[in-house]
Amino acid sequence: MTSSEVRSFGLCELKKHLESDTLTSREIVAALRESWEADEKGEKPLNAYVEFFDDAEDRAREADAARRAGETKPLLGLPVAVKDNISIQGKACACGSAMLKGYVAPYSATVIERLLAAGAILLGRTNMDEFAMGSSTEFSAYGPSRNPANRDLTPGGSSGGSAAAVAGFQAPAALGSETGGSVRLPASYCGIYGLKPTYGAVSRSGLVAFGSSLDQIGLFARSPDDLSLLFSVVAGGDSRDATSGFPAPTGEPATQDSPANPADPADVACSANLARLRVAVPAEFLAAPGLDPDMAAAVSRTADLLASRGAVVETISLPVLEASAACYYVIALSEAASNLSRYDGVRYGFRAEPGEGEPFDGFGALYAATRSLGFGDEVKRRVIIGNYVLSAHFSGDTYQKALAARDRTEREIAGAFATRDLILCPAAPAPAFPLGSRVADPLSMYLSDSFTAFANLARIPALSVPAGRNAGGLPLGVQLCGPRFGDRFLLSVARALAEAR
Repeated sequence: MTSSEVRSFGLCELKKHLESDTLTSREIVAALRESWEADEKGEKPLNAYVEFFDDAEDRAREADAARRAGETKPLLGLPVAVKDNISIQGKACACGSAMLKGYVAPYSATVIERLLAAGAILLGRTNMDEFAMGSSTEFSAYGPSRNPANRDLTPGGSSGGSAAAVAGFQAPAALGSETGGSVRLPASYCGIYGLKPTYGAVSRSGLVAFGSSLDQIGLFARSPDDLSLLFSVVAGGDSRDATSGFPAPTGEPATQDSPANPADPADVACSANLARLRVAVPAEFLAAPGLDPDMAAAVSRTADLLASRGAVVETISLPVLEASAACYYVIALSEAASNLSRYDGVRYGFRAEPGEGEPFDGFGALYAATRSLGFGDEVKRRVIIGNYVLSAHFSGDTYQKALAARDRTEREIAGAFATRDLILCPAAPAPAFPLGSRVADPLSMYLSDSFTAFANLARIPALSVPAGRNAGGLPLGVQLCGPRFGDRFLLSVARALAEAR
């Protein structure tokens, strides 16, 4: 079996090969490392990883020995890449920022503990926009990642490195995170699957915070079954995250410190009956002025496919969606300003020392110098806007109105699901755009989240699904959204769609 063939396999295929002894975990990791090393020497490397772990092959050998000894675990010997803002004990966690240069995580995130307990091999840290603030991975201290479909284009952001690694066959699956679309947007641009779980379905413990009421760890893979396998391991309640919890398959509450479905990882890979689906397509998104015709056509084709299998598809009006992007940015930037205040040069990370011979003139000067030099332009922009929104003049107006709009969004989306099973809409306004084309236009960059932010506000699960390519060969993605804790349902619909195409 060639290295190219090994890299092309997804998690479930690799699992079968490992269980049948036609591959070893060491061979899998070696093939992926070979791909990464060769790509890094190219003229336009993907730059998907900021660090490919030196000990990954050692961990793979240990997994092979455990398998020979008779151990059986859901992910034994299977490799997974991890976004640079998810803590791994003993590994650097820089969040794509110079501010955290040299910082080593003292503990592991809950999702990492669950992956390791299931036998997974951690491949490395993937590139990202600084502190997850961006839609193109261009705001990274490590330089931008590139799209495997076209190296001159962005892979999306902020989880662009994870998406590029999976789409570029440098990892079969990866963890990302999103606050307003940072998993679904890169998945759409790169032509793979990207799941933003229900808020609370996956523990946020160990995820470096951007907007705490919106943040969620997400998953990338090249098939719904691979996502299902990964989700079955990482989902579930966690006593270290009071917002977490996920109902067990039987309807009984999951134990607080266990995965949602540890007994049967294949449970969420069941097929959905498309003929029984009631699907809503929001008119506000179809009429959005920034929607690319190819993206609109991808939604239309998916709706036609669902209808051809017996689903009832109808266009509905959800006026609150028109305010979702504005509402999201007010809340997200306000929370970001609060969360990022901890990076002050005192406790950990980067510190701007006074120049030689200069007297120390107070902590204010230290904070200002450290944050001015440690943060990139986009992070500083968002922190300034967030603090402005939270200022005494605006806190009773703009921020409170955004919270009220969020409450209304939750109610109206929940109301839509009272009579429908699924919301179908674009995952992005357009296909991937050229690197450098929007860096100087923040508003244009922010509008990349126009079709995704509502799912974070409403705390519902949403899944980006590949929907073909445009005439130029660029991937297109549509978005499937379900009711709260309908994550398994979304994955089963995605599987049924893949079988129907």
